[in-house]
Amino acid sequence: MTFLDMLGAAERQNQSLLCVGLDPDPAKFPAHLRGDASRIYDFCAAIVEATADTVIAFKPQIAYFAAHRAEDQLERLMAHMRAVAPQVPVILDAKRGDIGSTAEQYAIEAFERYGADAVTLSPFMGFDSVQPYLKYEGKGAFLLCRTSNPGGDDLQNQRLASVDGQPLLYEHVARLAQGPWNLNGQLGLVVGATYPAEIERVRELAPTLPLLIPGVGAQGGDAVATVRAGYRRQGDATTGPVIVNSSRAILYASSGEDFAAAARSEALRTRNVLEAARG
Repeated sequence: MTFLDMLGAAERQNQSLLCVGLDPDPAKFPAHLRGDASRIYDFCAAIVEATADTVIAFKPQIAYFAAHRAEDQLERLMAHMRAVAPQVPVILDAKRGDIGSTAEQYAIEAFERYGADAVTLSPFMGFDSVQPYLKYEGKGAFLLCRTSNPGGDDLQNQRLASVDGQPLLYEHVARLAQGPWNLNGQLGLVVGATYPAEIERVRELAPTLPLLIPGVGAQGGDAVATVRAGYRRQGDATTGPVIVNSSRAILYASSGEDFAAAARSEALRTRNVLEAARG
């Protein structure tokens, strides 16, 4: 199955738009694991097992593993997710962006070493920095478009001189991803939940692309406004998929030994809010 096939199947099977972000910070672990980076795999595996039937995707953030020399634990976790939740696609949150020859190596890392179904990328070095990932048939690539952090305004909201008027930079990225860059239908966009009006604008420009939307939960994004701005369907079929990510609010729902059960409860609550929003 392609990434998009897996995404649609997980949405239907789990009745969910929720993505659980796996951002393991040992300093925030429950008391019996706190501060022990050797337990990153154990912590994340327990979260995965508790939430596997509540999500449309999982999104491990590579920096949280690499900072603690835990890349081997990430490899184990990727294999574990494929074993216990084969129906759920995994998006490796790496935000890579480099010249073509280096991008080829990063693509090997994402798709061959870790076996991810999709990866997040920075598009600001141009198409030749994205193209190596598109050589992997059926894999997905999400381009940073309008991110949830306040500093995103510094570049993404700047106007460009263009024959098409003066589009904002994030609008230009959305047009490229929907159009000439999307050679094999593999691209999606990252748009922050903290900007629902701009989610709606991206959806206008990219009506069929999957949108990965971080910022719900600890970052304060409005889950209902997010879904209404970005999700589209025709009849019973999703025509504009959204993947709404929540990380800290789910991972650290409890500081006790019941952390996995608490994570499940928070995942179910968030999933139900998102489902109600899409009607």
